[in-house]
Amino acid sequence: MFVMKDRNKKTQARAKSLRGNMPEAEHRLWYFIRAKQLDGFQFRKQHPIGPYITDFACAKQKLIIEVDGATHSTDEEQAYDARRTQYIEGKGWKVIRYSNEDIYKHIDDVLDDIYAHLKGLK
Repeated sequence: MFVMKDRNKKTQARAKSLRGNMPEAEHRLWYFIRAKQLDGFQFRKQHPIGPYITDFACAKQKLIIEVDGATHSTDEEQAYDARRTQYIEGKGWKVIRYSNEDIYKHIDDVLDDIYAHLKGLK
């Protein structure tokens, strides 16, 4: 039990430091979803769940948004993402993913898709 407590403290401290150092694609998405701008839904950035730190979380709808850059392209990284998603979804959350390219080139489609998930349409 003590180890898990330590792990959570470390994860929370890491999440706090990541909040000020988000990649550009995450900054761009955050601009559109912060401050309840998406139909009043509130998101948190760099939200810890167990040993993992998610990019964005809407606690009310138990929805996680992950923004995947070039570091998510190898088989090993994709396997890690799959394990991570399985863990988070096992805790009752829904995980959706978008590439950096989606954020840069198709932000309106991304926002429409997020909105559909929030409203339970997907």
